[in-house]
Amino acid sequence: MRIVDTFRYAAQAATGTPLRTGLLMLAMSIGVAAVVMLTALGDGARRYVVNEFSSIGTNLVIVLPGRSDTRGFNPANLITSTPRDLTVDDAAALLRLPGVMRIAPIAVATTEINAEGKLREAMLVGTNADFIHVRQLNMGLGRFLGKSAMEHGAAEVVLGNKIRQDIFGNESPLGKTVRVGDRRLRVVGVLAEGGQGMGMSTDELVIIPVSLAQAMLNSNTLFRILVEARSRDQLEEVKARVLKMITQRHEGEEDITVITQDAVLQTFDKILGVLTLGVAGIAAISLAVAGILVMNVMLVSVTQRTAEIGLLKALGATSGAVRQMFMVEAVLLSLAGAVIGIALGYLGAGILRQFYPTFPAYPPTWAVLAGFGTAMASGLIFGVMPARRAARLDPIQALSKR
Repeated sequence: MRIVDTFRYAAQAATGTPLRTGLLMLAMSIGVAAVVMLTALGDGARRYVVNEFSSIGTNLVIVLPGRSDTRGFNPANLITSTPRDLTVDDAAALLRLPGVMRIAPIAVATTEINAEGKLREAMLVGTNADFIHVRQLNMGLGRFLGKSAMEHGAAEVVLGNKIRQDIFGNESPLGKTVRVGDRRLRVVGVLAEGGQGMGMSTDELVIIPVSLAQAMLNSNTLFRILVEARSRDQLEEVKARVLKMITQRHEGEEDITVITQDAVLQTFDKILGVLTLGVAGIAAISLAVAGILVMNVMLVSVTQRTAEIGLLKALGATSGAVRQMFMVEAVLLSLAGAVIGIALGYLGAGILRQFYPTFPAYPPTWAVLAGFGTAMASGLIFGVMPARRAARLDPIQALSKR
């Protein structure tokens, strides 16, 4: 039997029972769509986290108060002294280290901003003039904090774009006075719209000099210190120098955690990469279930078409030709289900991106190919038994059941 005839026969057999064929393709398409959608979510989460960390700047060393101890529980760890706070003086000392280009001390709190008869809560960030460069932010209006922000702290404030719109609308707030907490401050600038980083939108920030923020909060503690190295090659050297400097300033107590941006990115990339593979494996189970359904449907088809198979063999069709026809039918059903499933997966990912534009839910190519390949393999593997069963039928006995 010619291959063209084989495909024509398989296609006619598949379309002869539209309800059964439709349900089978639906099961296969749901399995493939699940693989595509779940891997789009997993890979999208990985890309989102990487983008969030990348948006906080480049060549960064991040200093956090408190030591991250991963040695496990030890009763001796219960007897420890309270770690020293990170201070503005610590930040200023780091600026003198070789390889350090800029530093940005950060104090964080929630506050209220009041102006134009409107009141709303906002995230307060106390920092210095270099924060905008370290974080790679852009100004929408006016200027950023002045150079004296770390030492004296002029009564000035930079607003996030959303804060500006909620209070002043489209009117320029430059030069106007707002009340932040219990202080009256002059607006000197507005950040450009759409800044992101570490899950925090800069549109919602109220930025003031770090010394002023500490005075308002009655605390000299810093939330963290961002240190920008002069080049990526110097990151590890700068990290070691930062740790040594702070340890010396804290009387030999290593009570801080120093991490590099690259290390954080690599860790999250590995974790979320494994997560993506895991959800892809879970979704692939549904393809195995769909493959079993293919086998069951084809076995039923063999039973229903016993007389037809007997007639074919009586007319000269070999066992190999009969086996080939049923295998091609199973592959065609799996192929149609896989194509529909891929289309549904891309459609679902597109809808997700419409609702969450900042989430890059794009199906990775390897997942699409893996879903397609698994669907086709399921059709072939689970189509073998029905095909062999059809090929072994005796033509006389098969015709007698007509």
